[in-house]
Amino acid sequence: MEVKVKTHIDKMSASSAQSTPQAKIPKGIKFLFGGSAGMGATIFVQPLDLVKNRMQLSGEGGKAREHKTSFHALRHILKTEGITGVYTGLSAGLLRQATYTTTRLGIYTTLFEMVSKDGKPPNFFTKAAIGITAGAIGAFVGTPAEVALIRMTADGRLPVDQQRGYKNVFNALSRIVTEEGVVTLWRGCMPTVGRAMVVNAAQLASYSQAKQGLMSTGYFADNLFLHFCASMISGLVTTAASMPVDIAKTRIQNMKMIDGKPEYKGGLDVLVKVIRKEGFFSLWKGFTPYYARLGPHTVLTFIFLEQMNKAYAKYVLGDTRASGGL
Repeated sequence: MEVKVKTHIDKMSASSAQSTPQAKIPKGIKFLFGGSAGMGATIFVQPLDLVKNRMQLSGEGGKAREHKTSFHALRHILKTEGITGVYTGLSAGLLRQATYTTTRLGIYTTLFEMVSKDGKPPNFFTKAAIGITAGAIGAFVGTPAEVALIRMTADGRLPVDQQRGYKNVFNALSRIVTEEGVVTLWRGCMPTVGRAMVVNAAQLASYSQAKQGLMSTGYFADNLFLHFCASMISGLVTTAASMPVDIAKTRIQNMKMIDGKPEYKGGLDVLVKVIRKEGFFSLWKGFTPYYARLGPHTVLTFIFLEQMNKAYAKYVLGDTRASGGL
């Protein structure tokens, strides 16, 4: 009799545990973790972002290409600007992550959770759609920091009398508003939003899909190695898809007025001029530092984000079975 009662109680307990809705990470925490993950990754990859920007601006204005390879660019920066020169624009990079990445990952993880039914993740196209939405909103919020970042990382390649000499990101934003007007903070907003839509559709969707696909093989568990492999796949897909849009964004945000007129009319004008003057494959100029930057940044961002989500679920919500949420 006692055995039957105990068995009945166990069944009731199991049924109750299954029917009890799992506690969810608050939306504010999701946004906080997204930004923190991006900022943590940026500290490691800022030198690569600097090299990427210098490579994309090399050959601008019909000039001879300043840097033939990424290693040549890095060597030149170290020689002319010193070891601290490779971290030029770090404050802008961190602010960019605090605005752009906080918004995009917070919105993505929130929407991802909303469209997941019965614990099952959405299909690839749904992931891409919410990635595009998150990227577009995040890019608009992060454009001012992006403009400051591009200018600060480009400054060292200019003659001393032409350098802007921003002391930090807040000095850059203040001077841009004072000298050029507040609207300049959103210069290149459309290609920035376009790039972000491409990046997020590729990056977030391909990461979730790669992670799901790798786990389905039976050779991967939900651990750091899985996150690393899925991130590297995501980084490669994202780099190939987004570089042409990124080079248009970079040149527009760095351009100056010539005889009262802007160098470029828009993103399409940049692409046409680059192809005509520098060749079609110049649209992927700086591929190595871009992937070298985007790959590890993707890896570190997703690893940090997954681990923070899991730690919060485990230690705050008491859910030891929770995944990283992507």
